Amino acid sequence: MAYDIDMIKKVYSQMADRVNKAREVVGKPLTLSEKILYSHLWDGETSSAFERGKDYVEFAPDRIACQDATAQMALLQFMQAGKKKVAVPTTVHCDHLIQAKMGAAIDLQAANKSSSEVFDFLESVSNKYGIGFWKPGAGIIHQVVLENYAFPGGMMIGTDSHTVNAGGLGMVAIGVGGADAVDVMAGMPWELKFPKLIGVKLTGSLSGWTAPKDVILKVAGILTVKGGTGAIIEYFGEGARSMSATGKGTICNMGAEVGATTSTFGYDDSMERYLKATNRADVAEAANAVREHLTGDDEVYANPGEYFDELIEINLSELRPHLNGPFTPDLATPISEMGAKAKEHDWPINVDWGLIGSCTNSSYEDLTRAASIAKQAVEKKVKAKSDFGINPGSEQIRYTAERDGLLQIFEDLDATVFTNACGPCIGQWDRSDRKGEEKNTIVHSFNRNFSKRADGNPNTHAFVGSPEMVAAIAISGRLDFDPTRDKLINEDGEEVMLDEPKGIELPTKGFAVEDAGYVSPTEDGSGVEVKVAEDSDRLQLLTPFEPWDGKNLTGAKLLIKAWGKCTTDHISMAGPWLRYRGHLDNISNNCLIGAVNAFNKKTNFVKNQLNGEYDGVPSVQREYKKAGIPTVVVGDHNYGEGSSREHAAMEPRHLGVKVVLVKSFARIHETNLKKQGMLGITFANEEDYELIQEDDTFNFIDLEEFAPDKQLTIEVVHADGSKDTIKANHTYNEPQIEWYRQGSALNLIKKQNAA
Repeated sequence: MAYDIDMIKKVYSQMADRVNKAREVVGKPLTLSEKILYSHLWDGETSSAFERGKDYVEFAPDRIACQDATAQMALLQFMQAGKKKVAVPTTVHCDHLIQAKMGAAIDLQAANKSSSEVFDFLESVSNKYGIGFWKPGAGIIHQVVLENYAFPGGMMIGTDSHTVNAGGLGMVAIGVGGADAVDVMAGMPWELKFPKLIGVKLTGSLSGWTAPKDVILKVAGILTVKGGTGAIIEYFGEGARSMSATGKGTICNMGAEVGATTSTFGYDDSMERYLKATNRADVAEAANAVREHLTGDDEVYANPGEYFDELIEINLSELRPHLNGPFTPDLATPISEMGAKAKEHDWPINVDWGLIGSCTNSSYEDLTRAASIAKQAVEKKVKAKSDFGINPGSEQIRYTAERDGLLQIFEDLDATVFTNACGPCIGQWDRSDRKGEEKNTIVHSFNRNFSKRADGNPNTHAFVGSPEMVAAIAISGRLDFDPTRDKLINEDGEEVMLDEPKGIELPTKGFAVEDAGYVSPTEDGSGVEVKVAEDSDRLQLLTPFEPWDGKNLTGAKLLIKAWGKCTTDHISMAGPWLRYRGHLDNISNNCLIGAVNAFNKKTNFVKNQLNGEYDGVPSVQREYKKAGIPTVVVGDHNYGEGSSREHAAMEPRHLGVKVVLVKSFARIHETNLKKQGMLGITFANEEDYELIQEDDTFNFIDLEEFAPDKQLTIEVVHADGSKDTIKANHTYNEPQIEWYRQGSALNLIKKQNAA
């Protein structure tokens, strides 16, 4: 029986009325995305049609999921909200704080020792506030959610950008910052700008070496890392129906890399099969009763150009395997062209590691397809030329894969089976084969491949592919290996070829597990004590941010003008810094250390205008804060793309940065800045970015008139006394301006709860 089945049945019981009312108000057939959005309005049935990409709308999500790195700050904030229990079903998953090094058993034991303080905090705070807790080793948050909580037609939010994975079961699942999650935990509405809609029509069917991963690799190449910003991607067509639910999850998961609000698929037979296989026949039965409302209207899919803001068509029968990268997930290259492209760009051809897993590709089907390649290598006497690592998606996946002999196949190829956790995908990897900053290549089935992402080395060229393609390339040891045409030399000196991969959608013997790793909360948590040691360097109770004084901001100094790509990894790195995710002051020592200074093209090396000397970004900013001087961060396009981590907003706020002025924002990061009481604005004229000089001072001369749809005027004073006056746009509505006035959204919640 499913978790929270009564909640799911309630959603379905009101869906028909809400969808029919929305169709009547909108005056046309509805996409699946619209059906889910309109059926989850905070006020119930709609009385007006919302304008895509413009109207801010309040929603009532069905559930929340948090991973251990982001849950710390989210729950530290929730503890200040004055609530006794979370208002909607919520779970915490311990998957980020486990470093991959020696293998599953040893690594998990090491994590439980090194991060016991954090795990104990998360378990106790979960127990106190009615939150389900998944222990370290239970699995990667998004795979566990897909196996246990996701349901067709539902809406969920999660404090991780890859929450969108649940779209594989027909949800609208959206990654958010912790402050957004706190709103919903506290029983408040959740606000989102009504998304635009991108339709992806899939025809034909996948075959041979082409996998669901190749669909999103292709889409990423089409849309780029910012092409999906502010939009939901909805997949449909015969090709969509031909894929497994976990394959759909893979596609939705990596949709985060094109900036999409989320991605989703309509309910179909593959989802029904998956629900039943994961012991949720009751959900399947309930979904079948409202099946017509769990997919887009027929007219929409018959004439998609009339109902979507943008339309992409992909023939799966013609799609070929891809590798994306290096350094960005949207640089898409068909595997057949990789050799020539690698030679042209001088990418290292020899592959050091092949890594399979992460929340994107760690399902049973993924492991079977990769194992079918590994098994051939063993049988054909071909030794893997690259090191090989595997991260199963959950304890249920691991246990079942071990029972069915899949893990033994990988071990026969000398692969290392790591813990059921994120591991190298988020930089939790103690890579012993290389030290320093040597130029090298790795291939993986993850979703993100930014510089330094996996191992901290800026010269590691990481390429993203399907699990089966990663397996083939790792066996060959070469980036230019195309298994559809290239041969390998085995131990006997014979030429052999790898046959096409074969996968099993769902285990024929069913899923099995002895201990899934779930701890349910006590019914009454009022007597549970949450301890945070005063001298802890891992956890720190929060001090509320100061409210705005209502005056114009003058005399603000430039902290850094970031050049080029500046993701949340650049603003607040993961890897070894994950240990401080619950301690705002300590983790602020990584604030913007990965951002490239536009004036010297160096990282973590900026000018201190107080003394003219250069130092690390956090050090310089702490000097400004000590002197009571406000500061401004300037950035390029799609600033803050990548992870949902709100630390990238909280750290500069904590250190005294007042404004982030950029060419454009990634959606989640812009919201995080607003929630934390920051001023996140964009150049009205992008070329004004070029006017900003290293010694500039900023005067915001009409901030006192801060209002929706009203530009802000900034006087930029240069070192020689000359001035430029520029305009900045913003997307704050009146409630968001109130967050700014109060110092943060959390301050406003506390004020309302105290009233």
